[in-house]
Parts: sequence; structure tokens; C-alpha cells
Amino acid sequence: MTHLLHLDASARPGLAGKDEHGSHSRNLSQRFVSQWLERRPQDGVTYRDIGQNPPSFVSHDWIASAFTPEEHQQPWMKDALAESDRLVDELLAADVLVIGTPLYNFGMPAALKAWIDQVVRLNRTVGLDESNPLDPYVPMLADRERHAIILTARGGIGFGPGGAMAHMNHLEPNLVTALGFIGITRIHQIAIEGQETGGEVLAASVAEALRQVDALVTELQAAVEQAPQLDYQRQVEPV
Repeated sequence: MTHLLHLDASARPGLAGKDEHGSHSRNLSQRFVSQWLERRPQDGVTYRDIGQNPPSFVSHDWIASAFTPEEHQQPWMKDALAESDRLVDELLAADVLVIGTPLYNFGMPAALKAWIDQVVRLNRTVGLDESNPLDPYVPMLADRERHAIILTARGGIGFGPGGAMAHMNHLEPNLVTALGFIGITRIHQIAIEGQETGGEVLAASVAEALRQVDALVTELQAAVEQAPQLDYQRQVEPV
């Protein structure tokens, strides 16, 4: 069974096209997850609405606790890391990470940055190889194949790769760097643009993004369904 971790980071609680001032990124992420479950209802989903219930910001107590070896942690340190532990455990259990997020002022919403800061954590998602000082970091989520789906909504136009405003987009590049650092490198990106323009420009962008979401669900589910067969073939190959 494949497990999805679904995050929504928009400050808007509703869905575009259904609620006043609804969120386009939530609409994309809901579309992905609903299409996935329609075809594979046996799979599981963990949902976190970090836009409405943001994770805590990293504090002095968090830092002191996270960089203290577990065997030396005091009870208050374990309490300081309890939320981080829950979020990390959810991420470790996921095969597919689905992130719905808007582009706010050229970067990610504060709630999503808070989540990243909680899950990029020494000895939980990234190790340290002190014998290799030039490249000491060990991505601990590279232990198995995981996919990340980044579904974004932008007010302007041209923020995608090769676009006139691409140099001002620090959302997807930041996420790709952080996720790759902990070992999630199979990353898929779909975006809606033109919210500020509206009209036919936005409508065309939405339609194309929804088409891409449906196609990506089909592509990834085909890969998931083949994975057990590939694992079996590896097991029976002569040593």
C-alpha cells in the first residue's frame, strides 16, 4: 500500500472556483489526492493543513534539544522536540509527499518554512559523516523511493523555468534544495499562474495545471504498480 502525506500551506481555507477568495493551490492538491484515491482507494493519506494550523517556529529550546545526542537529552528537551518528532514520523511514513502552496512575495509561506525547519533534522532526516569533511551530510530519506509533488499558485506570470521572472521565484528552488538535502529527489512540479491577471489567462493556466495533475497521477500510479514486480525480480536474481 502506498501512503501519501498531503500538506496545504495557503492562508486561504477554501477552494478556488467553489469558495469566495478560494485557494488555487488547495484546488490542485485536492485534485491530485482525490484522483489518486479514486483509482487506488486502498492507499492511505495523512493530511495536514499547515496554512490554517502552522507548525511552531524553531526556538532556542528546539535548537539546544535537536543538537543534543538522544542519550543525553533531558525530559524538557524531548518535550521541545515532540512536535518535530510527529512531523518527521509522518514524512518518514510517506511514499508520496503532496505540497499545495502559493508563492508569497517570491518565496514560500511562513507556515511551510516552519514545517521545513521542523523536518530537516540531524539524526532524523539527515545524518553527519564526520569522516568526510568535504561532504559530511547523509540524506536519510534516500533509503527508498519517495516522490514529492509541488503544486503551486502564482499571482504573476513568467515565474517558471525559463520565464522572465524565474530569477525572482525562490519557492520551488528552495523546496527542491531542502527536500533533496534529506533524500527526496524525485520531484514533480505543476503551477498555476495569472491570478492577478484573471480572465482567460488564468482559466487557461488552471485547465492546463489540472490536466497535468491528472496525467501525473496516472504516471506515478503506473510506476507504483510496477514497483513490487521489480522488487521481486531483484530478489530472485542469482547472487
